Amino acid sequence: MKLYAALVDDAGLFPPSSLHMTEALARNRRDLEHGSDVLTHRFLCPASRLDRLRGAGYRPRHIGLIADTADLPDFGDLPVDFVETKLPPDSTVEALADRLGLPEGVRLFAEVPAHKTAGDLPPDTGLKVRCGGAAAEDFPPVEHLAQFIKSCADNGIPFKATAGLHHAVRHFDPSLGVDRHGFLNLLLAVCEAVEGRDPTPVLRSTDVGHLVRMARTVSDETAARARRLLVSYGSCNTTAPLDDLCALGLIEEEDR
Repeated sequence: MKLYAALVDDAGLFPPSSLHMTEALARNRRDLEHGSDVLTHRFLCPASRLDRLRGAGYRPRHIGLIADTADLPDFGDLPVDFVETKLPPDSTVEALADRLGLPEGVRLFAEVPAHKTAGDLPPDTGLKVRCGGAAAEDFPPVEHLAQFIKSCADNGIPFKATAGLHHAVRHFDPSLGVDRHGFLNLLLAVCEAVEGRDPTPVLRSTDVGHLVRMARTVSDETAARARRLLVSYGSCNTTAPLDDLCALGLIEEEDR
């Protein structure tokens, strides 16, 4: 279970679910009451919609603020622990962190293309990688994602993932004509990288049985090292990851 604990952030406001604020918060509350250990219960919210969130009667346990405005609004009254924003092409993570000046206890995750990696990062910062989107070109090639993971493992850089990770195992999406990355593939690729192995083969694998067998042999130590790197990933659907892990026999029914 350690490999999957606090893995999935709640991205219900984002496509393809695109829930209304009231619906998204109601689902977050139900998930929190259910208490699955796989979910972080962190509610991902665009900066432009913070006022709508403030107007609701329910506050999530944690909020991940997605910067979609030129300047970040004040969020000192809210339980924001992550701020996620794209790294400007002409900037470094250190310069971005200095410009934002986030308060203590709030971690910055700078989104970069999968083919771009970074060396040393300032404290309380990490990277974010996009694994899919609305078009085929939004899905990074396996080689790029593997390079990103290996660089993070080699340099001890924590990262988050977003978009496209709708199911556990890599599969073909005929509507986009592209292979979708699987979140189990991603997890196991990080495990491979922290053990000094090439993450490419497991990222590319569609062999469900092989992936499940690999997952069952991951030691607690490797899982802990891997999860220090892969902090979490955002999913617009908080039920599908639990259903997949349960169907694969990787978590128990009561954990879903």
